[in-house]
Amino acid sequence: MTRAIPPRPGILDISAYVGGESKIEGVDRIIKLASNEGALGPSPKAVKALQTAAETMHRYPDGGATALRTAIAKRFGLDAARIVCGAGSDELISLLTYSYAGPGDEVLYSEHGFLMYPIAAMAAGATPVKAPETNLKTDIEALLDAVTDNTRIVFVANPNNPTGTYLTTQELSHLRAGLPEDVLLVIDAAYAEFVTKNDYTPGIELVNAGQNTVMTRTFSKMFAMGGLRVGWGYFPTEIADVMNRVRGPFNVNSAAQAAAVASVEDLDFQAKALAHNSEWLEKTEAELHALGIETTASVANFVLARFDSEATALAADDFLRSQGIIVRRMGGYGLADSLRVSIGAADEMEAFLAAIKAFVEDRA
Repeated sequence: MTRAIPPRPGILDISAYVGGESKIEGVDRIIKLASNEGALGPSPKAVKALQTAAETMHRYPDGGATALRTAIAKRFGLDAARIVCGAGSDELISLLTYSYAGPGDEVLYSEHGFLMYPIAAMAAGATPVKAPETNLKTDIEALLDAVTDNTRIVFVANPNNPTGTYLTTQELSHLRAGLPEDVLLVIDAAYAEFVTKNDYTPGIELVNAGQNTVMTRTFSKMFAMGGLRVGWGYFPTEIADVMNRVRGPFNVNSAAQAAAVASVEDLDFQAKALAHNSEWLEKTEAELHALGIETTASVANFVLARFDSEATALAADDFLRSQGIIVRRMGGYGLADSLRVSIGAADEMEAFLAAIKAFVEDRA
């Protein structure tokens, strides 16, 4: 028998990313609140565009995603030439890391940051480094203190997943100003569309200000297109050029491009989705607080529910699953006493709140 060909050193040290579950054995109707997916589903216009695109699936997609980049640029007031699209923002995160970090380099991120950051770092042969947080919020000074001569990239999710907390415009600017010019700051603004705070920025002005900051976004959250894998980033011209050299030539399929164009142009549906999220985010946190369950002050489309212990969090999760409700355990993020709950449709949130109330009352 021949021996398996070993991968590059370090690859087998990676703990593979595990997405939110979608099924419970023996349960027919599932309420999935585990993956921060859009509560209202996709825009009807996006669905129609997807159906139409199916008729030409034998054709290769536009490798430059021209129509999509143009639509994104119009929607957010950007330069289309500096936008690069990807198969979800995950692909862009991986390509950025592969392009700007390698063996001997360090990739810095916040303690409870998105798990794809260390995975991307290790896949590129770089060393992931965590900086501690303060009150489950990215600590700017801790990040700056963790910078070394080997630091090449700093990832900041703003708002952060899974805590839902955010950095203000002033705090984000302070971070950029404190980093060496040759360190790339990656602002992962996947949940930007949900934020209603007037002191928040997704970071566009920092990208425009120089050559060392980029912003990534996604169609998986507000636009509810996670199944099609569409992401995009806004880059300095030179970095956009690098990304276009290393990405696959047809990395975003034609159906996904068509649906994304229709979705980003449907402003009425976006307003409806934002209003729904704002209403249920506030209501869910209030009702959890009334039950004695702490939460962070989330500005995204999920709530981080914090229990008195890991055992209580796991018991709550087991009870919810018995009711057909799937939320996300947070042990992998170092928050074993917490569950992350996505904002779903109104009836789904009512079912969740009724179930968690029954859990609490049963243990009283």
